[in-house]
Amino acid sequence: MTRRAPGSPPHSLPGSRNDCRAFTESGIDRACRGAPTIADGGYQGTGLLIPHRKRRGQSHLSPSQEAENAVHRRARARVEHALSRLKNWKILRDCRLKSDGVHQAMLGIARPHNLALTG
Repeated sequence: MTRRAPGSPPHSLPGSRNDCRAFTESGIDRACRGAPTIADGGYQGTGLLIPHRKRRGQSHLSPSQEAENAVHRRARARVEHALSRLKNWKILRDCRLKSDGVHQAMLGIARPHNLALTG
């Protein structure tokens, strides 16, 4: 088994998997442990920060839950826009055609980012 530097993205998984399952099988859950990490509602039960949902029989969310969801939406929108820019700049375009393409592209992003964080 090849060891990766902390903070480097894991390899992609073969086949079709739902995001929550891929999150745990890939080891990303262990890499994110202890760090506040936001996700969409499909990651229930993973310990990630997901939007509040109405419970059965609940007609609406409380004002504080609505406010928290608004903050969550804004943060996720920034991430989605950043990923879109990466795709538009052809950094991630067609990576899905290569078995290791996304992993290599993300390493190219994560390493300089991690270096910037460490100074």
